[in-house]
Amino acid sequence: MKNSSWAVLVLLCLAQFMLIIDITVVQVALPAVGSGLDLDREALTWVVTAYTLCFGGLMVLGGRLADAFGARRTLLAGLVVFTVASLVCGLASTGAMLIAGRALQGVGAALLSPAALAIITSTFEGPRRHRALGVWAAIGGTGAALGVLLGGVLTAGPGWTWVFFVNVPVGLILLLAIPALVPALPGRPQRLDLPGATAVTLATGLLIYGLVTAGDAGWTAPATLLPLLGAVALYAGFVLIERASRAPLMRAGTLARRPVLSGTFVMLLATGLMLGLFFLSSLYLQHVLGFSALETGLVFLPVAVAITLGAQLGGHLIGRLGGRPVAVGAFVLTALGAALMTRVSPEAGVYTTLVPGFVVAALGIGPAFVTATTTTLANIPSGETGVASGVINTFHELGGSIGVAVVSTVAAASLSPGASDLGGFTSALVVCLVAAVFAAVVSLVLVPGGRPAAAFVGHGHGH
Repeated sequence: MKNSSWAVLVLLCLAQFMLIIDITVVQVALPAVGSGLDLDREALTWVVTAYTLCFGGLMVLGGRLADAFGARRTLLAGLVVFTVASLVCGLASTGAMLIAGRALQGVGAALLSPAALAIITSTFEGPRRHRALGVWAAIGGTGAALGVLLGGVLTAGPGWTWVFFVNVPVGLILLLAIPALVPALPGRPQRLDLPGATAVTLATGLLIYGLVTAGDAGWTAPATLLPLLGAVALYAGFVLIERASRAPLMRAGTLARRPVLSGTFVMLLATGLMLGLFFLSSLYLQHVLGFSALETGLVFLPVAVAITLGAQLGGHLIGRLGGRPVAVGAFVLTALGAALMTRVSPEAGVYTTLVPGFVVAALGIGPAFVTATTTTLANIPSGETGVASGVINTFHELGGSIGVAVVSTVAAASLSPGASDLGGFTSALVVCLVAAVFAAVVSLVLVPGGRPAAAFVGHGHGH
């Protein structure tokens, strides 16, 4: 690669690195955030889900905006929004201000990430593009690993606000460097499906609100049922909007294809399990066992590394065995890890129950990510790979939002301030176990058989 191309790749990967870190770095800081702003279980859940909800719900629209107005312009706009939002989060004095800032971070990420990927694919060609995309994909695992450690270091040191403040100088450096080094790409007139993007984001937001509310109000309460019914209505409206739109956000024909259905299912469950287990474990370690944020980050480090190693292993196994056995085996391994985690108790050693269980589950989650992307892109027409990739990445973020909302609801009794009943943690881990088993059974039927072409075999998801 030329030196200038390397510089472009480094800048874009640094920008993407910020976005990935912000998914896991907050997990470690959650208890400190809750104490600092006096937030209850519902508010803490939204601190996590507001970011992934807006990131996932608006990502495909962000890609369309990059096509319409130019990738560099969209990238810079997303970077400005993300940097300002990070400052808002760090300065937040109330839960509402923090959650609003997190949602705004998600909007910035939805603009930044697809635009950065578009610049990479247009800057590099042939084998150089494959190497560049390999580096881009590796950012996912590295960001997750460093995010949990960085979250512990910052929270234990200068305080949880620096989990967000640290993005500001990085964002400013990128805003100065990108215009000088990244070439401007002309935009192409595009029809923008704003109604579709709004409908799917609001529908998922109502779904999460209903799930979170059920933890306190109960499943039959109007405060739970009305948002859930509203979500169903908006999802139905989204389908109708996409069918009528000349330039739909997600084409119905593409969504109905078996490879895309299987990819979205696997990605939704894998991400939901990953962030759900992080959410539960962080609160358990710090609220119940009294671990510091730094100790929690160190405990999570082998888990994040296991996800990356699992993804690498999955990439090799898919090329030899095919996607279906890898997907089934991945979720079986995740279920075994969750089963070991259900044995947690203040009397049981965390290094004989929770940590090894989480590491085993993470070794399963990694290959599931690879299966979702690889089997989808290898089994659909080449003209639909861009749309399918966008859909898979959208469900990566939405899956995390829904997963955190579900485990938060199930574990509600154990997540309340001063709670003495720890059964909620075990119940939520059992739900994760059942979900992993369910995913393994469905994958046995839904995931396409056969080995994908070598060109489609990867080692991770690159958003």
